[in-house]
Amino acid sequence: MEFLNAQQVNRYREDGYLVLEAHLPQGIIDQAHAEIARLSAHAEKLVESDELIDVEQSHTPEAPRIRRIKRPDLQSEFFNSLMRSEHILGPARDLLGPNIRMHTAKLNMKKAEYGAPVQWHQDFAFYPHTNDDVLAIGVVFDDINMENGPLQVFPGSHKGPILDHHDDGVFTGAVDLATAGLNIDDATSLTGPAGTITIHHARTLHGSALNQSQRDRQMLFYEMMAADAFPVMGAMTRFESIEQYDELMLCGEPTKQPRLAEIPVRIPQPQPAMAGSIYEIQAQSGKAGYATLEETGQKI
Repeated sequence: MEFLNAQQVNRYREDGYLVLEAHLPQGIIDQAHAEIARLSAHAEKLVESDELIDVEQSHTPEAPRIRRIKRPDLQSEFFNSLMRSEHILGPARDLLGPNIRMHTAKLNMKKAEYGAPVQWHQDFAFYPHTNDDVLAIGVVFDDINMENGPLQVFPGSHKGPILDHHDDGVFTGAVDLATAGLNIDDATSLTGPAGTITIHHARTLHGSALNQSQRDRQMLFYEMMAADAFPVMGAMTRFESIEQYDELMLCGEPTKQPRLAEIPVRIPQPQPAMAGSIYEIQAQSGKAGYATLEETGQKI
């Protein structure tokens, strides 16, 4: 083990998540805020989402409202370096082994008073792989408590099935808790100060509510997997060539031998008419979940 102890590893295996409070030094948090401000300036030119920024429904160029910075690792050398640092890869190697491939990265903004919810889902429903050594590391840049939309998880849900994320036969990326026989009171909220990191298994059911507080909740997610986990046909993972796929290696060596595990899989097909970010996909779901800003009647 490099960073985690046996108790932490067992906690992750049993519950499907882990929280490492105050894991990052203040200097990294300060740099992250500066980079977020730099990248956010692009929204002042937008009337709608583009390949760099995903904006809220209430966004205007005069009053920019960002809900996601897409692929911050490609837009910022700082976020690229953080992804490859021991702060991130040390704990990841303890859980996935020495050979790790990146899947994607995104910075969910969830700004004060309007930050959009992410409805209940399992990441593995979007990108099933040949085995489930697949996880997401969340990097917290603002203090998170119950008021500003913390990530919530159902402990142990990574050991169960991949739940139905379809509506009328179309993949819409959201789970109805009642249909799944789940009660939100049984979910755990992952809170902590800025600099905390969270780790959740790709099969762990999770989501986060609208931020109606006066404080931001900006959180970056690095999604990754063991190098021998290969996407199943029909997954939303981009796989243009083995050469391009091997360029996503974060550490260790790639392989051309997928490891096959006996795990539950659902294929996220057919895709909805608007198959963009998770916000756009889930907007096409009719399943009940976290309230949106419009549904609360809150002033926009």
